[in-house]
Amino acid sequence: MTQATFRALKLFGYLLFSAACSATLLFSGITLCLTPSLPPVEEIQDIQLQVPLTIYTQDGKLISEYGEKHRSPISYHEIPTNFINALISAEDNRYWEHQGVDLVGLARAATQLITSGSIQSGGSTITMQVAKNYFLSREKTFKRKFNEILLALQIEKALSKEKILELYLNKIYLGHRSYGISAAARTYYGKPVHELTLAQTAMIAGLPKAPSAFNPIRNPERALTRRNWILDRMHALNYITDNQKIVAKQSPVSAQYHSPKSEVDALYAADMARTEALNIFPDDIYTGGYKIFTTINSTHQKNALEAVSNNLEKYSKRHGYLGPEDHLDLTDLLHSKDSNTELQGLTALLKKHRTINQLIPALAWDVTKESANLITKDGQLITIPTSKLTWARKRNTINTKGPRIRKASDVIAPGDIVRVYQDEEHGWLLGQLPKAQAAFVAINPKNGAISALQGGFEFYKSKFNRVTSARRQAGSAFKPFIYYSALQDGFTAASIINDAPVVFQDQQLETSWRPENAGGKFYGPTRLRQALYQSRNLISIRIVQTLGIKQTINTIKQFGFTDKHLPKDLSISLGSAAVTPIELASAYSTLANGGQTIEPYIIDHIEDINGNIVFQNTPSSPDQNNNIDPRSIYIMNNMMKDVIKLGTARTAKALNRNDLAGKTGTTNDQVDAWFSGFNADLVATVWVGFDSPSTLGRNEYGGRAALPIWMDFMKKSLPPYENSMQQPDGIVTIRINPTTGHRALPGEKDAIFEIFRSEHVPPPPEEIDARPVLIDQGHPTDVLDELF
Repeated sequence: MTQATFRALKLFGYLLFSAACSATLLFSGITLCLTPSLPPVEEIQDIQLQVPLTIYTQDGKLISEYGEKHRSPISYHEIPTNFINALISAEDNRYWEHQGVDLVGLARAATQLITSGSIQSGGSTITMQVAKNYFLSREKTFKRKFNEILLALQIEKALSKEKILELYLNKIYLGHRSYGISAAARTYYGKPVHELTLAQTAMIAGLPKAPSAFNPIRNPERALTRRNWILDRMHALNYITDNQKIVAKQSPVSAQYHSPKSEVDALYAADMARTEALNIFPDDIYTGGYKIFTTINSTHQKNALEAVSNNLEKYSKRHGYLGPEDHLDLTDLLHSKDSNTELQGLTALLKKHRTINQLIPALAWDVTKESANLITKDGQLITIPTSKLTWARKRNTINTKGPRIRKASDVIAPGDIVRVYQDEEHGWLLGQLPKAQAAFVAINPKNGAISALQGGFEFYKSKFNRVTSARRQAGSAFKPFIYYSALQDGFTAASIINDAPVVFQDQQLETSWRPENAGGKFYGPTRLRQALYQSRNLISIRIVQTLGIKQTINTIKQFGFTDKHLPKDLSISLGSAAVTPIELASAYSTLANGGQTIEPYIIDHIEDINGNIVFQNTPSSPDQNNNIDPRSIYIMNNMMKDVIKLGTARTAKALNRNDLAGKTGTTNDQVDAWFSGFNADLVATVWVGFDSPSTLGRNEYGGRAALPIWMDFMKKSLPPYENSMQQPDGIVTIRINPTTGHRALPGEKDAIFEIFRSEHVPPPPEEIDARPVLIDQGHPTDVLDELF
């Protein structure tokens, strides 16, 4: 080596050393400058990820999810090894070796950029991405990149490699509002991450780089290329075998969008629970990962939905066919030479039509005299013969229909979009979406827990919750509270009241009110029990006349009704009070449980993201100021059983139970139809009507329009054993004459048994007049001006 060469090398060494020192000083200076402004890395473990609100039934089945981001955090030990290997192969293959910053990776990324114009394996390590995602903005500046490096170095000192991976895989955005691999697995494949195949794992591992560009739903070809590259990388790094790689690369793209899968259709109940929870945790209810466990029983809810859906459709069919939902011109499509193209074209036309409950959209493509040929939304070709279309006479009005059906083309035409459903016994049938609505609620009368709730035919068709918000006249379903008032005032189940015409004059309006029974008949002297199960209007009026309106209202308010919704006139006797179904069900719970008022509730408890109970609902304690007499309740309970055994709800005898009681209700012109009934374990209330009040049609009384919903629910929901209210002390049973209501004479053949409060037992026959005592005010009488 010459002396000149030696001096040149020495100079180069000095320069290199000086550059290294300068770089070190520069790095140290920047570090000293930036470090004070960096957040402490220990805070990363305290950062709360945005996790949506989830709502469950009492038995732990998912109802709904609320929140902008789909995320379900998992711990490191729950992450499959294949997924970790796939991610490391794609994002940071030296992850287990570097200390947060990979100089080799940075150099490789620079080389890829120079040679190919793009970067396939980025220079940022997983740790650097954690620093960016948790602490930094997304601006592309030198300062932000340097902060990212500094934070990555600090994170590696503070946390284990496993914890860093867990933080990363729970935070990253992977498309379709999915954050974290657990949410992505369910979004793209509808299953938990541990059930993914190797090909599916590699597909999701390819998303962090570009969730939109490599999205397997929107860009399947680019996603496939990315997936296969990751599989090659896994093979090159010895994470998978030759055969595993070949099999996985042969797998087709199987990703499809899966929304959070509800296990129980109880969206009206979920919406109630969400609204209540918002008042409890107003700041972070949609992001804090709370889990609401409702009082909904999943079996009861399924039974309620089926009962409402099936019987509303039956009601709708009774009044004729409403016609197709839509009609399309199929001329061009049906002349296609390609049958597959024709089939795909037909199903595409149904895309915007949702399946609602059991009613599936279908398009008629060929109709003959004998049958209609249709294709369903999911591509099934079905045929409905004319014999199954005979119900579908055109609805002219609610009470009139068009001519009888003689051929399928009388009902359906090619291009009609209609609703169909599959019946186990009769196969495919034509259906229709009902215009009438219903509300259903079931309550545990012992504590007020709501076990089932359906606020309408279908939530997305109408989100208005009629159980809590539809205030309608209750009709005769309100009468039990009138009769209870009578018992409290000294009437008995054997009291005789005259069912006779009465006219009330209103001096201001110069009109008169002539109330009638349903059917317009009057039946003369009638026992109180019989008047209830036959729903005699005139007798309810005479009771309120005798008690006085003020006293009647004061007694009724003990069942939880509010004063402002109770009319201050005799119309209250016929159920003119406007109530919500949940209010009526709550009041009936008092009849079912022996006289204790309850407050219905929908939330059982709420858990935080770690499973700690942060809210526990406690059923309200009995009202100590409540003067409800359990003996009068027991007598009412017993009288209401006769509504089912002998009266307007005797159709329910088909349930073959002796523990059921209830009352039908129908308002003028059949605008509202009700049934509310119970045993000691379960109360259920049904309302049927139109949102804009109009008649349900001729003969659509509570016993026909509402009772079948209640029956279908109770048949499936009640346990096989019976449970009635236990008889309280102070009740006696006496034989009476059914005509006079007096105690029967010894040996009297037609005598019947009746129950009484002990202080109201009829005296022995020798102590009373043999004639019946009537409450008879049948002459025209002036009433309060505010009657109407």
